Amino acid sequence: MSSTRSSINLSIIFLSLVNWILSKPKQRKTYDYTEFVCGRDYVFEPVDNMTKGYMTGYGKGIKCGDYIMLRNGSDSNLYQVEEIDYYSEPSDMWMALLVLVTII
Repeated sequence: MSSTRSSINLSIIFLSLVNWILSKPKQRKTYDYTEFVCGRDYVFEPVDNMTKGYMTGYGKGIKCGDYIMLRNGSDSNLYQVEEIDYYSEPSDMWMALLVLVTII
């Protein structure tokens, strides 16, 4: 009987740990590209009146959910990375679909 209780307790502890890990907020980073020059350091192709866009750039560690800040004239736009694919060569080059979060 005690081994059954131990198995149940371990299962409950394991499931609780899994639920805690999955519910934990993910760390999102913001990457500032406002000092870079569009067309030279990166390429941004706007879609839907600048509310979305495809960006090709360099940088390691950028992932879905992260934010990228871009210069737009005298304003800055904050975009969230919706999709990202890294090139195989060079390995730090990527193409991403960005969605506008706010104009700063």
